[in-house]
Amino acid sequence: MLVTTATPFLTEETDPHCLPAAAAAGLLAHAPWRRFASVGDSLSAGTGDPSPGYAGLGWPDRVADVLRRVHPDLAYLNTAEIGATTSRTLLSQMDRLVEFGPDLVHVPCGANDLFRRDPDHTLIEAELARLFEAAAGTGAQLTTFTLGRAFVVPRYPDWTDRVRRVNDIVRGLAAEYGAVLVDMWDHPVNDRPDLLSADGIHFAAAGQAVLATEIVKGLARLLDAEGARP
Repeated sequence: MLVTTATPFLTEETDPHCLPAAAAAGLLAHAPWRRFASVGDSLSAGTGDPSPGYAGLGWPDRVADVLRRVHPDLAYLNTAEIGATTSRTLLSQMDRLVEFGPDLVHVPCGANDLFRRDPDHTLIEAELARLFEAAAGTGAQLTTFTLGRAFVVPRYPDWTDRVRRVNDIVRGLAAEYGAVLVDMWDHPVNDRPDLLSADGIHFAAAGQAVLATEIVKGLARLLDAEGARP
């Protein structure tokens, strides 16, 4: 007898790596943040294709929705631009961020800096450090994430090494600036066949939902560590 094992069809309600919005808001019930901003590239924008069974929202909009359940007067700014490098983010988005006056900011992890024939990781680290410093200079709590291993660009044979190196840079900067780090490199969601959008780069809506949950969990751990929850 032939026995086959089918991959179960997940929805947002059954996905073990997703939290319902109400449960996520419960984790952040004592969160102080009322001005949330996301800067950077398409990953910071939450770009991605739809997924059956999941709401068609990018992860930043999802996080904003959770925070708005805690603070209905939440102010939310997303200046992220598709294709933005770290240097372009510094040049074109930081003035708007400072003017906004955030208390919670998501910063990018340098993905577009890798789309070069020979990326200069020393320069990438210096520019990311400038970005983290500028964002931290607003006085806001920072969040960031590393790139997942499912993110592959076949035209660059050394792509995996590029990602590993930039992830190490981001981990170091997150520690230095006290950022909430969501480490997606080896997250189980990387093994899902339907994780990525048609472009093979961006997380589809299912992945966006997981990212939002991981950001919320990271913020909740921060609140617990700071004694902000009873």
